[in-house]
Amino acid sequence: MKALVISASLALALSAAPVFAQAAAGRGGAQPARPAAPATTPAPTTPAPAAAAPAPAPAPFPAGAKVAYVNLQMIANQSAEGKALTAKVQALMAKKQQDAATKQKQLADALNKLQQGGALLSEAARTALERDIDRMNTEGQRFQQDAQTEINELSQQLQNEFQQKLFPILNDIVREHDLHLLLSAADAGIVAGNAGIDLTLEAVRRLDEKTLAGSKPAAAAPAPAAAPAPATAK
Repeated sequence: MKALVISASLALALSAAPVFAQAAAGRGGAQPARPAAPATTPAPTTPAPAAAAPAPAPAPFPAGAKVAYVNLQMIANQSAEGKALTAKVQALMAKKQQDAATKQKQLADALNKLQQGGALLSEAARTALERDIDRMNTEGQRFQQDAQTEINELSQQLQNEFQQKLFPILNDIVREHDLHLLLSAADAGIVAGNAGIDLTLEAVRRLDEKTLAGSKPAAAAPAPAAAPAPATAK
């Protein structure tokens, strides 16, 4: 059975500009006129939204059924554990994207300096600037590759942790429902079936209960009784 998974786009906002690239068209040109903002009018009063209807109860598990399935991606998306692990990947991605943007700006500034003032630079200064641009290009490309590798490795590590917590729960479901097979909906290609054999929400509930139980602090041990004070001689 394939495990789920913690999905994340690995695209970074670092696309190294070619050395000596032409400046973007329109730099320094006149900005197009913008229409005046329309006068604001009070928004019409809308009635408060009605309370959301409670989610329907899951269909009962069919008596005697020996085959069931779960949607692994839905478990990862809806469970507290899956959300927490995905947040870790997203936090790393955000940091790498911020670092990439900083490097990209440094490269753009150097290119702009060369394009706008290169004719005023001495030969030695121009050569040094061109070398800096080459270096920043190379470092930027290497940074992107290293960042993607780091994100991939973290995703794989967290995916393994997720499987180690989820699969024992799936084994418990198989045993308690006396199943012959528990399928992955995506891998099995299920297109229709009795709604009662979809045990995805049961797996989410059990995983959340296990996560909640593991996050509770252990009860503090009772403090030992104070020893009686020694009797003083009179």
